[in-house]
Amino acid sequence: MRLCRPATWMAVALLASSVAAGCARPATASGFTAGRLNVVTAFYPLRFLAAQIGGDAVSVTDLTKPGAEPHDVELNPRQVASIVDAGLVVYLKGFQSAVDQAVAQEAGDRGLDVASTVRLLPLSTGTEGSTESDSSTEIAHGRDPHVWLDPNRYATIADALAARLAAADPAHTSTYAARAAALHTMLDALDDQFAARLRTCARREIVTGHSAFNYLATRYGLTQVSITGISPEAEPAPRRLAAVAAEAQRTHTTTIFFETLVSPKVAETLAREVGATTAVLDPLEGLTEPGGDYFSGMRGNLAALTTALGCTT
Repeated sequence: MRLCRPATWMAVALLASSVAAGCARPATASGFTAGRLNVVTAFYPLRFLAAQIGGDAVSVTDLTKPGAEPHDVELNPRQVASIVDAGLVVYLKGFQSAVDQAVAQEAGDRGLDVASTVRLLPLSTGTEGSTESDSSTEIAHGRDPHVWLDPNRYATIADALAARLAAADPAHTSTYAARAAALHTMLDALDDQFAARLRTCARREIVTGHSAFNYLATRYGLTQVSITGISPEAEPAPRRLAAVAAEAQRTHTTTIFFETLVSPKVAETLAREVGATTAVLDPLEGLTEPGGDYFSGMRGNLAALTTALGCTT
């Protein structure tokens, strides 16, 4: 994860102030534009929640472009200005350093750190030998940020977000509550689907490109074996590849999973070595719409898992 240098960040902040003061934008007052609450989100899963719960009462701006890798996002002046104008900024502290800095300097008490609303798991172990930098292993203060891959925890975050939206925009309290309740029901149903489909499987180990699926594995009684740690762009050391290959052979793994936003080369190499195939398991960090949404992405993951693990329906 690249950290902004202090001088660079100061220049961005100054430019953002100029953008906020001098560029032609719709007039804003107390975080609203044309009667709609301005909500800034850090990356896709948070944008999805804000849009689903806020509906027409909010205007959502996402700091991570669709299809972009969110771990290394860097903000331009206009994005920083959107934080200045926001009525609420939704982010996950420790996941994106540039966002953390902007929120700390520009958002005041208008930031909602979703990591504070739900219990995070420790970073999964067993990825020794990767070439990750120290900063990438300190994500979320030693906690795994990929909490949205557990529908149960994601629903808890949704409820907390609805409360914060209502606090920022009391006129739409009932709307936010009703939409959050409906979303919670849908997430409960998704959780039930995962639990039912993954209850009886021939195998319970999933071999993944990077350690993004600890919440999903923990929720449904699976074991994640990752080639690298929390950073998707880290290069695994030979001893780590050898260890994962040995584990894959021991557990008769048939599928090595890779991600849509990361090169599949390492996964393909490992698959050839152990006689397995490859498939996509999507962490949903940079999902693009209208090609899909959180629910379609999670159901695609469920289909991939049931095939790879030999689950009975």
